[in-house]
Amino acid sequence: MQAIVLAGGFGTRLRGVVPDLPKPMAPVAGRPFLAWILDRLVAAGARRAVLAVGYRHEAIRGHFGDAWRGLPLVYSVEAQPLGTGGAIRLAAAYIDEWPVLVLNGDTFLEVDYAAMRAAHQATAAQMSIAVATVADAGRYGALAIDRGRVSGFIEKGRPGPGVINGGSYLLAREVVARIPAGEPFSFEQQLLVPCVAELRPLAFETSGLFIDIGIPEDYARAQRLFGSGTAP
Repeated sequence: MQAIVLAGGFGTRLRGVVPDLPKPMAPVAGRPFLAWILDRLVAAGARRAVLAVGYRHEAIRGHFGDAWRGLPLVYSVEAQPLGTGGAIRLAAAYIDEWPVLVLNGDTFLEVDYAAMRAAHQATAAQMSIAVATVADAGRYGALAIDRGRVSGFIEKGRPGPGVINGGSYLLAREVVARIPAGEPFSFEQQLLVPCVAELRPLAFETSGLFIDIGIPEDYARAQRLFGSGTAP
């Protein structure tokens, strides 16, 4: 298994509590948040991780170098911000094994990647999304699920429990080929949402820990969870 980790976030909403660093480098329990994500890939036996970087990428490369706990690291550097889709397309040049696992560098999701890949292949899916049930889906927007497939999206702002996109994907080469090369492109808004009926992504359910450090409140919660040893 090979992975692309989207690690180019600016961390604008965290600037009041985090130094001027790429968001995945925000310190959580004494280590960059990205280290916790890479630990999961190491445990899963990943063969390579491509870090899709941009803003202050030198800080990421300077800390992690060319390998992390035996996991080879490759850096895909954006000359200009390309959005999630553009970053995936650029990083895909370093991938030679499909489907590729794509992760958000500011989101931790406890998921069995091997089981997710097995389900992806068993159902001949072009795309699989790890999904999580949360008490309040209003911040994220919920997913509509039909017979194990994602069939639609419910806009943000509606409070209450729901199933959300956990930010971990398995993508076939054909899906990545849909993304235009060398230009800004939102994977979520320009591919996933408009093409969901055609792609019918597999919804791979996980009940493990989900945390997105994008806002100060959840960043503080991550400090408590990882610092106390509650997080895996």
